[in-house]
Amino acid sequence: MSGPYIHALALGLDPAWRRLPPPDRRASGLAFSDAIAADPVDGVVTFTYSSVGLEAGTDLLLWRLAPSLDALEEAAARALRTGLGPWLAVRESFLGIVNPSQYVAKPSDQEQSLFEGERSRYLIVYPFTKATEWYLTGRETRQGIMNEHMRVGHQFPQVRQLLAHSFGLDDQDFVVAYETDEMPAFEELVRALRSTEGRRSTVKDSPILTGIHRPIDEILRLFGATEEPRPEPGPLAVAGTAGR
Repeated sequence: MSGPYIHALALGLDPAWRRLPPPDRRASGLAFSDAIAADPVDGVVTFTYSSVGLEAGTDLLLWRLAPSLDALEEAAARALRTGLGPWLAVRESFLGIVNPSQYVAKPSDQEQSLFEGERSRYLIVYPFTKATEWYLTGRETRQGIMNEHMRVGHQFPQVRQLLAHSFGLDDQDFVVAYETDEMPAFEELVRALRSTEGRRSTVKDSPILTGIHRPIDEILRLFGATEEPRPEPGPLAVAGTAGR
């Protein structure tokens, strides 16, 4: 029995929106926020991530879990037609189904857990495709290679992961996602995995999307939908003013 569907939807903001009058930006931002908040009604769970200035052409990443493709489509359509939505363009879109891995007898808390518990600060998502030779290799050989892959991954417990199957749904074989509060640890993990035997079978693992977990209201503030909060004057500022 297949699991739920996942969707990584990367959106880019039209620069012209930032030149709109503040009341228009505020109103469109609030309408968009309301559209995102309505997702649970359709059984869609959404987490929002910002990538302003971090990913070329991408400003917002929606990471979603849903019981069906229909629900994901409805949620995306509602957001893109509401408020800020018409100013957003789809830059990347990855679909997959969360199924048990044939190589893992019992997933650990580190695996298949990106929609449970507290969100980590950073999310990294990318499509992944293996060579035809991999699928034509014997099961025992593939299991041994994956055992090495998983052994390396378990050396970095601060990095959680999820693997979703995309066969027939999208261009890639899988959607791979990692979640962590420690980006240096993630970089070390990737470097370590590049030197394992499994790397020989990799055909493509890009583009890589990196987002920072933020509530949608905070992301809209970064966009300019609301005014930046003014910091309280510190001791140096007060002293400087008094000395004038």
